[in-house]
Amino acid sequence: MSIWVRIGDFITSVATNAISAVIEAVRTVFEGDVKTRRQVAFSIAMIALSAKMAKADGIVTQDEIRAFRDIFEVPPEEEAHVARLYDLAKQDVAGFEGYAHKLANLCSDGQPDCHLLEDILDGLFHIAKADGHVHEKELEFLARVAEIFGFDEEKFEQIAMRHIEQGQDDPYRVLGLRRGVSLADARSRYRALVKEHHPDRLIAEGLPPEFIAIANRRLAAINAAWARIEKNLEAA
Repeated sequence: MSIWVRIGDFITSVATNAISAVIEAVRTVFEGDVKTRRQVAFSIAMIALSAKMAKADGIVTQDEIRAFRDIFEVPPEEEAHVARLYDLAKQDVAGFEGYAHKLANLCSDGQPDCHLLEDILDGLFHIAKADGHVHEKELEFLARVAEIFGFDEEKFEQIAMRHIEQGQDDPYRVLGLRRGVSLADARSRYRALVKEHHPDRLIAEGLPPEFIAIANRRLAAINAAWARIEKNLEAA
């Protein structure tokens, strides 16, 4: 069953106009089905947080809406449910921290090696950069969400480097490597990252197949960084 059908059924059953209440209801409604709970919670998180972030710099641009739809391939019959959630969330920026904390529990139910929170940040970065620039307010929003999700500054920078240049364009920082690393150690790190972020593995953890574009873009960024590092080290 498509994740959108599940979300549609879920939204119909939850009579509320508060996005935080919708997120709170996910754990109860899908109790006993961890994978579905993660898929639904992840999807709602992407809808709600992307709407909040798009509003963070004071305006929701057409580029951001197109980027949103680039990630969300929503069937026409389910668009009304998604639009309802998006409209609820984009009313203002206030309130995102509360349900970001709730979403931080996505990976706390028996699966410590879980990447859904990183998937959410990658998706948000994709939307933030859609108009050609990640604005200061958007970056502050993303950094705060990352902090709530438990990522330290180094990890946030590693994620950010896959999407935007922060000073020097450095592929080593994309892979979390120090300059001076050996070719063997760099290759080992690269292979570990490819295995860790392979789309099939992420789907098994709970990433809805409808959002696989996020995982594919991340893997492409990792591959591109490795290609530059490998060329540099082999020439040394």
